[in-house]
Amino acid sequence: MDATTAPHRIPPEMPQYGETNHIFEMMQNMLQQLLIHQPEDPIPFMIKYFQEDNDNVPKIIILGPPASGKTTIAMWLSKHLKSVFLSLENLMTKEYSSLAERARKHYQKMKSLPPLLLVKLIQERLGEDDCLRRGWILDGIPETREQVLMIQALGITPRHVIVLSAPDTVLIERNLGKRVDPHNGEIYHTTFDWPPEFEIQNRLIVPEGISEKETAQRLMAYHRSIVRVLPSYPKTLKVISADQPCVDVFYQALTYVQTSHRSNAPFTPRVLLLGPMGSGKRLQAALLAQKYGLVNVSCGQLLKEAVADKSKFGEVIQPFFEKDMAVPDSIIMNLLSSRLTQHDCIQKGWVMYGFPRDLDQAHMLDTLEYKPNSFQCARAFARF
Repeated sequence: MDATTAPHRIPPEMPQYGETNHIFEMMQNMLQQLLIHQPEDPIPFMIKYFQEDNDNVPKIIILGPPASGKTTIAMWLSKHLKSVFLSLENLMTKEYSSLAERARKHYQKMKSLPPLLLVKLIQERLGEDDCLRRGWILDGIPETREQVLMIQALGITPRHVIVLSAPDTVLIERNLGKRVDPHNGEIYHTTFDWPPEFEIQNRLIVPEGISEKETAQRLMAYHRSIVRVLPSYPKTLKVISADQPCVDVFYQALTYVQTSHRSNAPFTPRVLLLGPMGSGKRLQAALLAQKYGLVNVSCGQLLKEAVADKSKFGEVIQPFFEKDMAVPDSIIMNLLSSRLTQHDCIQKGWVMYGFPRDLDQAHMLDTLEYKPNSFQCARAFARF
């Protein structure tokens, strides 16, 4: 392209294609993985990366103090999202893994794992087919700043991080009633979540380390470490109060992990305002257009201007105005298509009101090359 002709007009199909197919995010993620792993031959690495096609699977970390219910929430999310639930226990019990065997022996002696061994366990497990296809949920990991940095250095980046929070007094009291099913690791509580089946009740055991003193010590250790962990996830972190019914905590967590974070991709707003007469669509459209530099498109005003300018559209619309008849949808669609494909709308974006007025018109609008980013006012405002 000749630089002397700047500014260049990008063909309108290009940004639309990039936005529809999330090209910006795809290239951003690929570049991130290239810089982290630094393969000798980047081409096969990129081919493998695109073949895995797992950018949109769940990648979730659940953190929280002892007795906050993080394991329960992680297991519920795993079942609902059909993702792989990963905890320290099931990482160590993995069969046919020399790393897992080393981890078990070390844990039996020391009751803890060296950060490097833990991170290698995680890396090995996340590289397996089920985690790549279905995504994963890490329960209670990472616990320290050192673990965070080592995980990040391997290119393991969660899409959502949830931290459960509750007063220490509540957690100490709650932990005293904790019971565990040795068959499947499910966690129950003598007061809040007691199983109705007698068979399960009879096999529940009291886990170690739930006395008031032991819980208080673990809480102190948690508070010392978590303040250095949280700053590592500034854009993906959500804190949820665990001092409420477990079902409410779960639905708040589920809502969060099903939302997409705002993209850094170039974005051209195409806002459609809907609402009954008198709801203030015209005023809101004018305010949005003024504040964000959008083109204000009023369907009714477009029809009037076409008639006043005596354009080819105006000549077709004029007879309907004279007979006080509704202008056919096909004519309105042609007029809107002509306006929305003009350079100012493509470059700046637009806010439109007055169309559609019924479901058939909405379906027709959906066929436009430049259809709205959102059909709801609340969502349109949220995008800004």
